[in-house]
Amino acid sequence: MDILVCVKRVPATGGVIVLTPDEQAIDTRYLGFTVSPHEECAVEEAVRIVEARGGSSVVLTLGPDVAVEQLVDAMAIGADRAILLETDGSEWDASATASAIVDAVRAEEAAGTTFDLLLFGNEAADTGDYQVGIRVAAALGLPCITGVKSLEIRDGTVVARRESGGGWDVFEVPMPAVIGVREGINLPRYPSLPGRLRAKKKPLDRRSPERRPGGIRTKRLVVPADREGAVEILGHGPEAAPKVVETLVSLGVLRR
Repeated sequence: MDILVCVKRVPATGGVIVLTPDEQAIDTRYLGFTVSPHEECAVEEAVRIVEARGGSSVVLTLGPDVAVEQLVDAMAIGADRAILLETDGSEWDASATASAIVDAVRAEEAAGTTFDLLLFGNEAADTGDYQVGIRVAAALGLPCITGVKSLEIRDGTVVARRESGGGWDVFEVPMPAVIGVREGINLPRYPSLPGRLRAKKKPLDRRSPERRPGGIRTKRLVVPADREGAVEILGHGPEAAPKVVETLVSLGVLRR
């Protein structure tokens, strides 16, 4: 099994998001960075599959030089090598990103590596794009399943399950295939110190991708205003009980 996992360097969740003055990008001076949570699970899933069935796993990201940190983290938990599609750090839209990944996959094929699985996070944590994996699958002519929370490899096929209402949708497609993984498919391990030391010895290939014109253009970004809340003290002690009952009735929790 040869597996490619595509990840994205994103601001750490929970950070305060501030925009640049021109409202074209996030001001990252005071932010930490990580890998999107869905993609952390995708890396873990690839490592588990290779541990069970043999083969190799490759982690790829498109981003600035500092995105090497996220690639090293992925190799520290078990990915065998990494590819950095190095950019100037500006945001690439889904179309341009997918085109760069397709070019990288074809370059790997020309060098003798054909991937059985291409794993993506279901969507990026910062932009919420759901498009990249689907666009890559369409360009390569591969079957694509998104929203996956259970993955099973059989002879030449992959069985993927995703939650649907009160049950599961089950898909069986031939490999190679593109899979969009959701957080919860597994519990990712933490990059250990020995793992980080081993990661520094693993191959990391830097490439300069071509940015294709077209696609979506950003006009401006907006940070939603914080929701305002209010607190009402209903009373103190037993005398507050009637007011509590009235409030529960108004909310439909109780009936008179």
